[in-house]
Amino acid sequence: MLKNRSLLCRFPAAAMAAVTTAMLPLPAGAQQPPEPVERTVTAFLEQQTAGLPGKVEISVSAFDARNSLPACAALEAFLPAGIRAWGQINVGVRCDSPAPWTAYVPARVAVMAEYLATARALRAGQTLGPADIERRHGDLAAEPPGTLTDPTQAVGHPARYAVAAGSTLRAGMLRLPPAVRQGQAVKVVGSGNGFSVSNEGRALNAAAEGEPVRVRIGNDQVVSGLARAGGVVEVQF
Repeated sequence: MLKNRSLLCRFPAAAMAAVTTAMLPLPAGAQQPPEPVERTVTAFLEQQTAGLPGKVEISVSAFDARNSLPACAALEAFLPAGIRAWGQINVGVRCDSPAPWTAYVPARVAVMAEYLATARALRAGQTLGPADIERRHGDLAAEPPGTLTDPTQAVGHPARYAVAAGSTLRAGMLRLPPAVRQGQAVKVVGSGNGFSVSNEGRALNAAAEGEPVRVRIGNDQVVSGLARAGGVVEVQF
């Protein structure tokens, strides 16, 4: 599927969730202009969502033009630990010069793509066929984690429990073959703001594609991630 991108209009309501550094009153005209902050957040989210499927839509709230922050020479956007560019989020913006400050700007990332739903009710243990599923189009970021997007992920696999017709189809609803087995040596991969990591470890539980798995890595630390094909565990920072 080709990936398209679009930028929605900013939300009309001005919003700045938090400012962590209290500032003294500033001379007239010395406060931080909102436009550079909004451009920094937009560019950051475009970079963070570059690998997502479907059509990515980014909307950034207007930064408060009445702020009391000093104008920044170099803005840097970031996401809090454990948060990815997906759905409704707060993006951090920090400044180091001429005076340090940090603010958070609300934004939303929508991922418009096809996903699967049940075309009719499923019985527990029923093996899914092509007639049991249907394609829908919508915002994946608004759907539950583990939502399936390809019929090959569902057809031929039995349902773990009864599922109502019209339900969004998730990996946890089906008995899928494990992508990672308990005790298996796995490769742990992850990425964050401007960095990526790779490590080796051993899976502490079995997990199908997209399901949670805990891994013990070399320094005896236990990390959690999502199982991927080929013995890979993906960790989000």
